[in-house]
Amino acid sequence: MRLSFPFSAIVGQEEMKQAILVAAVDPGVGGVLVFGDRGTGKSTAVRALAAMLPKMRAMANCPYGCDPEPGTPSCKECAPLKTKGNPKTLLRDVPVVDLPLGATEDRVVGALDLERALSDGVKAFEPGLLARANRGFLYIDEVNLLEDHLVDLLIDVAASGENMVEREGLSIRHPARFVLVGSGNPEEGELRPQLLDRFGLAVDVTTPTDIKLRIEVIKRRDTFERGPEAFVEQWRKEDEKIRRRIVAGRKRLDEVQVPDAVLERAAELCMALGTDGLRGELALMRAARALAAYEGDTVVTVDHLKRMAAPALRHRLRRNPLDDSGSGTRVARAVDEVFAANPK
Repeated sequence: MRLSFPFSAIVGQEEMKQAILVAAVDPGVGGVLVFGDRGTGKSTAVRALAAMLPKMRAMANCPYGCDPEPGTPSCKECAPLKTKGNPKTLLRDVPVVDLPLGATEDRVVGALDLERALSDGVKAFEPGLLARANRGFLYIDEVNLLEDHLVDLLIDVAASGENMVEREGLSIRHPARFVLVGSGNPEEGELRPQLLDRFGLAVDVTTPTDIKLRIEVIKRRDTFERGPEAFVEQWRKEDEKIRRRIVAGRKRLDEVQVPDAVLERAAELCMALGTDGLRGELALMRAARALAAYEGDTVVTVDHLKRMAAPALRHRLRRNPLDDSGSGTRVARAVDEVFAANPK
């Protein structure tokens, strides 16, 4: 089994790491979009986090990894087993599934198992990538180059939380709830607005310009490649600290309070930026609450709101032909203006 680079050993890229941790504490935030230069640790961070997360309990012999807890989404095979009580379960690694750009729709959603159909004459369903990603991460590199029909499919599944397949005499419905993580280089093409809006958080990553930082990145990567086991062991305690904070944050999440005054600041910020709809406020509120839970706080503060403003809102801004500054700069400027007028 190939070892993943330790999450705690990643140098810099603090906004990206924070956004991924927030999504790990509360998958309901809606996923993370990471845009930036190649070779800046985008895919490394995703795989490092998934390898660090605690194993999840799942129904035994279920291809979708259904959650055994009562009241959680289930496939038709697991639903009756859960109602009987004490179903057979096992511990599984949190899945991280890559969705290749050239993947066919059958590979993504699943299709008829041709081998069983030809050998046994049985119509059986062969689960696709969405089934494997349930309760985990679905990672799409170069997401801005994804074919339109797959974009439409992902939008539907992300909105409903389930995958429905009706073809070749099959009618299958199964849970498909995952943290959608996309990465890409904006110079190679823009992401369709419909899919862009489905990401709860968006971060920009750039190549480090500080020479000491660059040297540290090179040294750590070289050490890992020459002796991955020893390097992973060196950072195991730091990764374990993060794991414990994620687990504690998940348990604390429902107890974290969001005062009306904080909600008011969030609404004022979105109004100042001219974001469409209310999805911006919801994403900002959920991200700030997850950040508070991760950091051990029980009340969301203005500080949490400020720190999550750019990731939650930068990709929801309308184009302004009279303002050529970047979206992150526009959000920072609006944060300064709104919170200067209402600091509490």
